[in-house]
Amino acid sequence: MKVLLINGSPKKEGNTYFALHEVEKTLNAEGIETEIIHIGHKNVRGCISCYKCGELKKCVFDDCVNEVAEKFRDADGLVIGSPVYYASPAGTLMAFLDRLFLSAKFDKTMKVGAAVTVARRGGMSSTFDVLNKYFTICGMPVASSQYWNMVYGRTPGEALQDAEGLQTMRRLGKNMAFLIKSIGLGKEKFGIPTLDETPQSTNFIR
Repeated sequence: MKVLLINGSPKKEGNTYFALHEVEKTLNAEGIETEIIHIGHKNVRGCISCYKCGELKKCVFDDCVNEVAEKFRDADGLVIGSPVYYASPAGTLMAFLDRLFLSAKFDKTMKVGAAVTVARRGGMSSTFDVLNKYFTICGMPVASSQYWNMVYGRTPGEALQDAEGLQTMRRLGKNMAFLIKSIGLGKEKFGIPTLDETPQSTNFIR
């Protein structure tokens, strides 16, 4: 079992990293393999809505999005970590996620997702909300914790002083490991839930 942790901060070892690392340590202690992938410093262009991914089964722009998509395909869970920029996730991370979730055409049903946000002070609730929408549009259960998945800190390393935030990360790791293991057992006994209906697409045009 494996979880990918996406570091959407431009800083490789800033406070977003420390928050994700706390989750990672707990997952590892629970027997879950992990990999932190730093994408926040990369030159990632946004989606251009060309829909070539429908033909290619990958994004037309062959960069870190396609590299991570292959790892995401084989993973059991995904944690997305972001600093807060104007009460939203970092722009590079948003461009990355838009393209990843659209172009990765494999079934994401029952892969466990979790969002982690880091800020000096405000804007984390709205950032957290944006990130969770990527999971809930594609059948991914969302792992929760004892509080919203938030850690405070501005200067790199300050997150390590947020005792409650770090505890929240550890509880998130525990809950995520439990969900992944439980879903694994459920797959063996019941399989993946399927909807035996033709997909419907309704465009609201008048």
